[in-house]
Amino acid sequence: MSCFSFLKLLMILFNLVIFLGGGALLGLGIWVTVDGASFLKIFGPVSASAMQFVNVGYFLIAAGCVLMSLGFLGCCGAHRESKCLLITFFSILLIIFVAEIAVAVVVLVYTSLAEVLLQNLVVPMIKKEYGAQKDITQAWNSTMEGLHCCGFHNYTDFKDSPFYKEHNSYPTYCCSPANDTCSESMADNAAVQGCFRQLLLDIQQNASVVGGVAAGIGALELGAMVVALYLYYKLGTP
Repeated sequence: MSCFSFLKLLMILFNLVIFLGGGALLGLGIWVTVDGASFLKIFGPVSASAMQFVNVGYFLIAAGCVLMSLGFLGCCGAHRESKCLLITFFSILLIIFVAEIAVAVVVLVYTSLAEVLLQNLVVPMIKKEYGAQKDITQAWNSTMEGLHCCGFHNYTDFKDSPFYKEHNSYPTYCCSPANDTCSESMADNAAVQGCFRQLLLDIQQNASVVGGVAAGIGALELGAMVVALYLYYKLGTP
């Protein structure tokens, strides 16, 4: 088997896995969107992650569609030896790779900017939906329980939320140890850390694992781009 044939087969298998993985993410995203409550009951501990700061269902659907598109382009491009599909695959993957680097730089170097951007998205959602929207309330409860945190910044994020207006108190996770009720004075004395800071702390404590996963994904993306370019230049004029 020639080097070209081997890399062509490798490209097809690699992108077939990406396509199937994208399909799984798409199905999972649809499940979360349609029946988020049952998802959280099964995967409660997983909800204590950065993905709680976005709409998990729509995020998974978008990621699944992108991965399926990439897998289709790469697999068909290699199988049909189409220069057009291969260069499209390369271009999309390059954009994703550059975007990932940009996000990493913003999070690592401009943490305060990332905090402001997330704050403008998350805090208004808490004040509007927590206690009124069941899925969002359950998601935040799972996050606060898993990370041992309170709100985005602290207990004040829940001020004027539907939950606060109904119970005239804050979530029990904002008090340490948790009680049946959590008044403002109790929450202030407990000084439970916000989930954003707690998440950053957890990431720092597991920096080697996070860095290893990120490096592995980056290496796979670079490898796929190199193989796509190799196949592209080895092919004759379409």
